Order: sequence, then structure tokens, then C-alpha cells
Amino acid sequence: MSRSSTLAIFSCIVVLVLNLGGLAMAAEGDLSRKERVKVGLLVDSNAPMGRIASSYVNMALSDFYEAHPSYRTRLSLHFRNPQNDVVLAASAALDLMQNEEVHAIIGPERSSQARFVIDLGIKAQIPIISFSATSPSLSPTQSRYFVRTAYDDCSQVKAIAALIQAFSWREIVPIYEDTDYGNGLIPYLTDAFQNINTRVPYRSAIHPTAQDIDILKELNKVMTMSTRVFLVHMTATLGSRLFVLANEAGMLNEESVWIVTDGLSSLLDPVGSTAMSSMQGVVGVRPYVPMSKKLKKFMKKQLNSSHGISPSNGTETVTLFSLWAYDTIWALAMVAEKQWTSSDQLRYVRPNKNKKMAALNFSDTGISEMGPKLLQGIINLSFHGLSGLFEMVHGQLQPSGFEIINVLGNEEKIIGYWTPKHGLSKTLSNRTEENREYYSTSVDDLKPVLWAGKTPKEPKGWVMPTLKDTKMKIAVPVKTGFSEFFKIHWDQRTGVPSYSGFSYDMFIAVVDALPFYIPYEFVPFMNASRQSAGTYAEMLYQIKLQKVDIVVGDITVVANRSNYVDFTLPYSESGVSMVVAVKDDERRNMWIFLRPLSWDLWLTIGLSFVLTGLIVCFLEGRHQNEDFGGSRSEQLSTSLWFSFSTLVFAHREKVVNNRTRLVLAVWIFLLLIITQSYTASLASLLTVERLQPQYVDVQELVRKHYHVGYQKGSYVRELLVRDLGFDESRLIPLNSAEEYHEALSNGIGNGGVAAIYDETPYIKLFLGKYCNKYMMVGPRYKNDGFAFAFPRGSPLVAYFSRAILNVTQDKTKMNEIERKYQLSQSSLCQDEESNQGGATISSHTLSLGMGSFSGLFIITGIVAVLAVLAELVKGFRTKHSLRKGIERKNSKVVPLPSIGQGDPNTGPSKTNFPYT
Repeated sequence: MSRSSTLAIFSCIVVLVLNLGGLAMAAEGDLSRKERVKVGLLVDSNAPMGRIASSYVNMALSDFYEAHPSYRTRLSLHFRNPQNDVVLAASAALDLMQNEEVHAIIGPERSSQARFVIDLGIKAQIPIISFSATSPSLSPTQSRYFVRTAYDDCSQVKAIAALIQAFSWREIVPIYEDTDYGNGLIPYLTDAFQNINTRVPYRSAIHPTAQDIDILKELNKVMTMSTRVFLVHMTATLGSRLFVLANEAGMLNEESVWIVTDGLSSLLDPVGSTAMSSMQGVVGVRPYVPMSKKLKKFMKKQLNSSHGISPSNGTETVTLFSLWAYDTIWALAMVAEKQWTSSDQLRYVRPNKNKKMAALNFSDTGISEMGPKLLQGIINLSFHGLSGLFEMVHGQLQPSGFEIINVLGNEEKIIGYWTPKHGLSKTLSNRTEENREYYSTSVDDLKPVLWAGKTPKEPKGWVMPTLKDTKMKIAVPVKTGFSEFFKIHWDQRTGVPSYSGFSYDMFIAVVDALPFYIPYEFVPFMNASRQSAGTYAEMLYQIKLQKVDIVVGDITVVANRSNYVDFTLPYSESGVSMVVAVKDDERRNMWIFLRPLSWDLWLTIGLSFVLTGLIVCFLEGRHQNEDFGGSRSEQLSTSLWFSFSTLVFAHREKVVNNRTRLVLAVWIFLLLIITQSYTASLASLLTVERLQPQYVDVQELVRKHYHVGYQKGSYVRELLVRDLGFDESRLIPLNSAEEYHEALSNGIGNGGVAAIYDETPYIKLFLGKYCNKYMMVGPRYKNDGFAFAFPRGSPLVAYFSRAILNVTQDKTKMNEIERKYQLSQSSLCQDEESNQGGATISSHTLSLGMGSFSGLFIITGIVAVLAVLAELVKGFRTKHSLRKGIERKNSKVVPLPSIGQGDPNTGPSKTNFPYT
């Protein structure tokens, strides 16, 4: 290379260096002219969230002023590390106010620290902006200078409640951090669970300073309970320790459900790989962050940028808190630029003129002139940040929805979403949102979940307590009668009881149908002499006294009993009815042939026979029918005989008048209908047994003060006195079907009873043993049948009720149990109608009345009257025509023979017609 070329290259390099130096000096001079807005930053650099905040705050500052190089202001951050200490946080904030004169403070992270710092911010009139203090105990509406650039923990409560309601879990145990952050959410969760009928039997509070041994003791305490649905509300530091210990204790198994709030679900990656491996199958709720173009660009830039976060610190993945921290810096930077007008604003007004304080003085923080403007600006600010729409509502951000996640391996699978408008859904696509016009809390609106224990089967959320040798105590009745429902057999040699009966077999079948096993033992409700220790109501009250866990037997569901126990669905039919003795068989009555027709119908038929005979005699006499001639008495007897003989078609007299034939045609049709009906009714009376009750009216029994029986120990006694008005002195307690039979057969005159009131299953069993002697009558008073009793609020009620439905709908199994105790055949010995509410058959309802044949009688009468009228009109016309013909001819009148004289040539006539 020549010397001239070398000099040329050297000259270019010198010029370039000089130009770059000039640009750098110009940039430095331009930057020095920017107004510095001092902002404090309180973060714990030792905690995962603090490291995230520090990294993303610096990244946000760099990105913002790179995008807005012409802005007149620059945020000047002053870091303080309050660690995990309330006093240090307060002193650091005071130091920032007095010595640095900051106009806003970002942080602190924890809600307990923020409570004190907010009070200092009010005194100095500077906004305290937190992207991580999410406890509901801190409210921007109550603290004017507090701004939450995050979501209030309360916003996730409805999403958690919808998730629990979708899986029908009835009990849940919250495990939460014993700090302001953890305690603040519990009242809201309890109210939400109460609205969906989910109980909180226990609340487990763990302090962040608790040792591992203390956490294990609390977990062991939880394991002794039956509830297996746990809601964990903790920060990442304590939550990661809890799950590691719970996994080592074997609590994350196929019987358990673990749900985490957004405090953990939004920071799953920072908790570390050990904690993540211990959280397999955990379900979480966290705010939904839409994947915008801005966020995609940011994430891509983060991975490729030279100032991207180092993977070595475990925080390389974007979290929700990191996005909130980033957006907070952008929001504050925009507001600072917008609100700044002069350098005079960037100062504190102090009574003490000394700028630097030798010692912290809580009474002299000074007042920022820029602080109120920054507060007003950030409250009214609205822009689209990385976390979505950044817009304050009552001083804090509002979520658009929540994601439901499932921890699988080292990642979180999104299994669904929750929105305030539509509830649960598998996707948030626009098409789905438009089509969903209902609020969903159904498990069908979620994708499949792989639960703890690596099982896709939905956990029941409830198991038996794990205390050693613990069995559920089941109280059973000691009965002297109706042992078909429950019977205790005592071994004479060992004294060990065994059990049988319909209720016992139903309980065993239901237990077999449960999705889990329960250890139990029967405890007979008896005294020292092995007799019943009281009524069924007293036995049920043992549950409230916590002496037994369940009551099994022929226990009736009654409203007042539900005040202290919960019942399952009934496994038998319901109702209380009256059973009475029947009357003697009426087939032995000598006058039974009169029963088919009512007395008014018998009288109407008799009168019709007479009238029909007279009408026929009149009509035939007008035509000089010799069969109906003779004297008056002969004509009357002939007409009556004729009408009665038509009943069996035995009449011999001939009729010549067409009108008579018309009357007879209608009359014979009427007789045909009546005779056929009479024959059918009489055949039914003679061949079919008709059981008639002795008493059918309840009021008659009350009014006449008859004795009435009931089953001893039953609630029926209360019904008879309270609802039906029976005198207590007239009620006789009975124990067995044999005593029922004896009391009813003796009757009211021999020390017996007029009727017995009992529940339908007992009555059917009684009638099955004594066919055709008694019957169920009167109205049926409804109840809910037999069921099993549990303590109020017990989650076992739902499982037993489902199992009862499975058993009762299995017709083969139910028929087998009923046939074993002859319950299915009892209804064969009673009238079918009596089973349907006690319908009775009285004597007057067995006879045919006038109402059944009134139409035929009316038609017959009308035809007869018309025939007579027609005959009279015809006779009148004939006489009138004859008289006019005689007068017109003016001929000699030949006298007609008088009645009884006959023709003068032939002598007297043999036929007289007095009715012509």
C-alpha cells in the first residue's frame, strides 16, 4: 500500500472518531437537559418477584425512552431493598421521601408492607403504585394515594367458585398464608362458597416464617379430616415449600384436589423445578392475558435482546407480575411527561429548610407538588400495554377473564376460561362468545383434566378420615314388630348381633354402590334390657349429640326432623293412610237381586209398564182389535199383561195399528237395554267379591270419639293429634301386624279400635298377611318415605343419594329385595283403587240409576205421546168429515146401533170398546 493511501485511510478514521465523539457529546448534553422525575422503587431483590420487578423495570425504562426520545422528562429511579420486613419498608419509603424527594413510589411488593407505606404516601401526597399488593384489605377507594396496577384478589373469587360448583364439591379447606395477603381474601372466598352451598369445615393458616416441621404438622392435621379439596392461596416462596412437603407426605394423590389462586398460578415458573414437579395435577386460576402483537414482539425481543434476562436466575419466562411492572413504568413515564410543565413542580414543600435529614422524622416528610398531578394522571390514563388494556377503575385494573390451568410436567395446560358474562368455557374465540348466551358452571365446558396422582378420573373430594381404627357409628332401631324392615338377631352363645330386613339390605346395597369404601359399625338404639331406648325422633337426635354418625332403618323423612339432621333421597314409597275392617260379603243377602237397579229406576220401570199397556190398549181399541176387547177389567188386565209380557217377548196379542207398532218398537228397545244392564250388574254382584269398609270418614271417627291405633314410636301420633284432631286419650299404640289384626277384629265394642293409621309400607305388609279382611281407605297424607339420616352439612348425603338412585332404579335388585321380605306381593290382596289414595266403594255406587237410562225413557215417552195425539187428531177429522157428508146429502139418517146393542139383524155385539 502506498504512503498516500495510508494517509487517506488514517484521515478518514480521525474524521469518523471526531464525528462520533461530537455525537456522543451532543447526546450527553441533550440528556442532561432532560428533567429528572424522581421515583422510588421498593423491591426485595432476594425474592423471585423482586428480581422480576428489577429486571423488567429497567427494561421498561430503556424501551420507553427509546420509543420516545423527544420527551422532555426522564424517570429517575431510586432503589431500596425493604426485604421481607414491614419496618424496613416504612423506613425506606420515608428515606425516599425526605432525602431523595421522590414524587411517586412503585411498590412495595407485599400487602403488609404497603399498608404502612400508603399512610406515608398520604402524608407526602405522593402516589404509592403497586403491581403486586393484591390483597383486598388494601382498597384504592379507601386510600386516595394508593394505586394498584394489578388485579384485586377478589376478582378471581367467582372464577374459583364456578370451578368448584362445576365439579359439585361440597366441602373445601383453604390453606393460606397467615399475612395480610392471605387473610384478606378468606372472607370473600367463604361468602362465595356459601352461595354455592359449599362448606368450609376448616381453615389452615400458615405463617411465612413457619418451619418445615410446623408445616408438616398442619398438613397432618388436615389429613385427619374427610375433606380432600384444598385451595392454596400463598405467595411463591411459601407455596413452593408447601407443595414440596405435601408431595413428600403423599397428599397429592388420586383422592385429592389441589387448587391454587393467581398468587401461585401466575408465578409457577419462578418457584423452581422442584416445586413444579411436586405440583403435578394441580389446577389453578389466573388472569387471562390476550396475546397481542405488542406482547408477541416484546417476547421475541426479550429472547434475542442483549439485555434479556439471564436463564441462570430462573426468571427467563414472562410472568403476569413482570408484565404489570413493565406497564407501570410506561404509564408513569407517560403521565410524568404529560403533567410536567416547569422545574418548580419537581420540589418538596418543607417546614424544615434542611434538604438532608440527619435522622428520619415521621412527622416531617414534606409535601410533593408533582405527586397529586401524577396521581390524577395515572388514574385517568388508558392505553394498551403488554398485559392488555391498562385502565384504572376505582384506582385499580380490572380483568377481562381468567384462565383455568392444569400443571402437567414443566408447563401449564389451559383447560378452560371463565368470564363474568358467560362463566366457564373451553375457548374464548369470538364465535364461541357470540353463541354462548348462558352462564355456565358445568364441567362439560372444560377440557379433560389430569388430576393429582396422574389420573383422569374426577376425584370425589371426600374420603373417610385417616385416623387409625376409626369407624362410623350407625344407629339402628330395636323393633318388636314389623321385623321385615329391620331385625336384630342375637346369638345366644356369643351375644353378637346380626341384622336383616328390608332397610338393612337397602343400606348394604347402597354402600356397595358408593364410589369409595367407608368403615362402619352398627350401634343398636337400646337400653340395658335390649329394648328400644326411645322413639325414632330420639334416636335421630343422637346425631346432633354427636353420639352416632348415621341412622339407618325405616326412618321417615319429616320436616321437623330435618332441623337437626340431613336426609338422603327416600328409598321407599311415602304416605300415611287409614286401614279398617271390611263388612260381611253381601252375596249372602237374600235381596241382592234388587241391588243392580236403584229404587227410583225400579219405580220408573213399573210406571212405564202400566202406561205403555194403557197406551197400547187405547190405540188398538180405536181400530177395534178384538185381542184387546172385552169388559173394562178384561181390557185393563190384557193391557198390563201385554206390557209385562214384552219384557221376555211372550206376548200373543196382535197389533194392527201402525202407531202402536212404533210405540212398541221403542219400548222393546228400552226393555232390551235395561235387561242386558241388569243381567251384567247382577252377574258382577254374584261372582265378584265386593269388600266394603266399615268406616270411611275420618271426621266420623273424630266426632264419635272412636279409638284409633297407630304404630308405637312413630311420628304418626303427632299427625293424628296435630293435623287430624284426634283426642290423645283415644289413641292406642300397637307394635306388630298381629296386634293390628287383633285390635281391628275386636272392634270398638270389645276393646279394639275402629281404624289404624300407619305409613303405607307397613299397611301393605299388614294387608298382605290378612287378605280380604281389611282395606286401606280415606285420604293419604303424604311424606317423603324412608331414608337414611346424617349430620347436617355432611357431604355423604349427596353420595348416598346418588347411590340410592342407582339401587332403586335397578328393577332386578329391587324386586329381589322386596320378594325376600314379601313386600312386592302385599298389594295383590287389596283392591287396586285403595292403593291409589284409599278410594272406597259404597253401596249406592254399585246400583244402576235413572241417570243411565233417562234418555231412553224420554224418547219412549215422546213417541207414545205423539202416537196418542196422532190417533186423536185422526179420529176428530173422521167424525167431522162424516157429519158434513150427511148434511150435504140430506138423506135419511140410519140410526147407529148403540153401544152394547149390536146389529139389529145379527143381535148384540160380542166386542165392546169403551175407549172409542
